[in-house]
Amino acid sequence: MANSLIQKYNVAGPRYTSYPTVPYWDNTTFSLKKWKASLIQAYDESNLDEGISLYIHLPFCESLCTFCGCNKRITKRHEVESPYVSAVLKELDLYCKLFDTKPKIKELHLGGGTPTFFAPINLERLINGILTRTTLADVYEFSFEGHPNNTTREHLQTLYNLGFRRVSLGVQDYNETVQKAIHRIQPFENVKNVTEVARAIGYTSIGHDIIYGLPFQTEEHVKETIYKTNSLQPDRIAFYSYARVPWIKGNGQRGFKDNDLPTAESKRNQYEIGKKLLIKSGYSEIGMDHFALETDTLYKATLSKTIHRNFMGYTASKTKAMIGLGVSSISDSWYGFAQNVKGIEEYYHLINEGIIPVFRGHILSDEDLVIRQHILNLMCLFKTSWTSSNNYFNEIPDVLIKLKEFEADGLLEMDSKSISVNEKGKPFIRNICMAFDLLLKRKKPNVQLFSMTI
Repeated sequence: MANSLIQKYNVAGPRYTSYPTVPYWDNTTFSLKKWKASLIQAYDESNLDEGISLYIHLPFCESLCTFCGCNKRITKRHEVESPYVSAVLKELDLYCKLFDTKPKIKELHLGGGTPTFFAPINLERLINGILTRTTLADVYEFSFEGHPNNTTREHLQTLYNLGFRRVSLGVQDYNETVQKAIHRIQPFENVKNVTEVARAIGYTSIGHDIIYGLPFQTEEHVKETIYKTNSLQPDRIAFYSYARVPWIKGNGQRGFKDNDLPTAESKRNQYEIGKKLLIKSGYSEIGMDHFALETDTLYKATLSKTIHRNFMGYTASKTKAMIGLGVSSISDSWYGFAQNVKGIEEYYHLINEGIIPVFRGHILSDEDLVIRQHILNLMCLFKTSWTSSNNYFNEIPDVLIKLKEFEADGLLEMDSKSISVNEKGKPFIRNICMAFDLLLKRKKPNVQLFSMTI
């Protein structure tokens, strides 16, 4: 890839797990009452046939990984587990009171933090508590994020017995120097063991998360990590760009200096090398930063065009309503977003007062809904169109002018009614989506809000 394109398009930009992006939420017109109404609307429209998604944030970790941008609480006190499970189930009760019927669960994901910080018996209590309050869709998917160092056979078997069939393991990089810099020491043997045990138990989708652009990471490190990953043949791979946002995440990302990071050119080379090796090993590129074997549900979802993107990342199916439980979780009704408070003590207080613990959000306008669909199309399918009045908006001519530059650089094909991003353009999909981001255009930030796109 030409270095000039890397230099040209290496700007700060959103990852578009939502539109509007969180910094552009209008909290002044948002209220808990409006959020509830938007969720009830989505529920009534979709629960009977489509079902809903649940995301549960489990924030506890025993040690701090300095690459991490997630909301977490560092502690070795495992007595925190039981009160937190109780609070999450109380929060679900508050949501269930809004609906006339039991919610039908189509997707459930445990994220963190470190979900496997929790003992299997407490995870079992959590999931059984959820299942007694809900029903299951005919086809459903339960998944969780596992730390290779503390995900035991008991964790895997317990969750499997509860219906989990997908596990995602945080690998990041296998080089010891890089691992020390990000404070995530885990030998290959640990990942190999968890992968093989999960497969033997019967998990049908095992994912590995790999990050490029980490401190002290080289192209050779990425090669070695990909080679070792390929030897285990996980069903899907998330190959992420390291998001350097210390101004947002505080001291957790200040364990190394900016000059310890690869240059933008080296970082892009790391991605290209990794991508080529993954494709050579039988993986297909799915959306942005994701790869899957043809046997995996995420690959099949791209063929059926049912792939979806939300705050959980890419999923194999879409639900209009996604409820986030736990501190900092984000919920999505399609018509609105709502985020829970980030402090555990405040979360407990609101739950015990019988208040859904939301502290900010956004109700989407008609324009937001149209732009959201275009960005979702691009992030999932690498194309979008505006052939009807339902997906046309007044600024389309201005967007086309911006897209002309991408077309001139050979990154996409376009006409007056549609655009299609080609292979050369896929690494720049965030930049292309930014051309549609009217809120970003109208109010350019004075400070850096997002990580770099490359």
